[in-house]
Amino acid sequence: MTAVDPTTGGQRQAFSLESDGQQAVDGKIVRVYNVHKYFVRGSERLDVLNNLTLEVPEGEFLGLMGPSGSGKTTLLNLIAGLDTPSEGEVWVGPNLISAMSEAELAAWRTRNIGFIFQFYHLLPVLTAYENVELPLLLLPLTAAERRRQVTTALELVGLQDRMYHRPGQLSGGQQQRVGIARAIVTDPTLIVADEPTGDLDARSAEEILDLLCHLQRLFHKTIILVTHDPRAAARADRLLHLDKGRLVEQARQ
Repeated sequence: MTAVDPTTGGQRQAFSLESDGQQAVDGKIVRVYNVHKYFVRGSERLDVLNNLTLEVPEGEFLGLMGPSGSGKTTLLNLIAGLDTPSEGEVWVGPNLISAMSEAELAAWRTRNIGFIFQFYHLLPVLTAYENVELPLLLLPLTAAERRRQVTTALELVGLQDRMYHRPGQLSGGQQQRVGIARAIVTDPTLIVADEPTGDLDARSAEEILDLLCHLQRLFHKTIILVTHDPRAAARADRLLHLDKGRLVEQARQ
C-alpha cells in the first residue's frame, strides 16, 4: 500500500508488512455460500440468515442496508471472522475461514480485517497514536516499524497533528478518523464498517465517507459497509438490502 506524500504529491511506500497475502479467487475476495445462521434461546430457535450466498469482488465498496434485526451485523461478523455460520461456507481469498478454530481466526483477523465501529471503541487513557498502534502490538514488528506504520496511517486520515491527543480532546469526527487509522494500520485485506457515520453530524459523516472512498479508489481497498444512512449507502458501488435473512440487490434511484 502506498501513500500520497503531501509535500511532493508523489507516492511513497506506506506499509510493508509481510501479510498473509490474501488473493482474490476469480476476482472475488469474499465468497459466502449457502450460509444459514441461527441462535438458540431456550427451546426457541431464531433464524437470522437463511441460505444466503454472496460474492464480493476485490476492490468493491459494498453497502448493506435493511431494517433492525435483518441480519446485517451478523453477516458482517461472519465475513470478518468474528462468528461462524451454523451451516454453509465463508471464504476470504483462498481461506475457508468458517472452518478455522478460534485461535486461527484471531490470528487471521489481525492480519486481514480492519474494523470501523459506530462508537469508535477507542481507549480513553491512550493517545491517538497509542490507540492506532494497538493492532500492531500483536505482530512481530520492531518499535521503529510500528512507528512508521502508525504515523503513515494517521497522515492518511489527516491527523498527524493530533497523534498525541487523547480521545476526549478530539471531536467525534476526529475520533472516527483515529478508528479508521487503526483499521488500516495493518494494511488489511478487508475493511468492514458497521454504521461508521451513525454517531456523527452531517458534515463529519461526509468527511468520513470521503475518506473511505479515498481508501477504496486510491488503494483498491475492499470495503463492506453496514448502514441505515441513505447518504452513506449512495457512496457504495453496489447496494444490497437484507430482509428476513435474505439478500436483494437494491436498485439505484
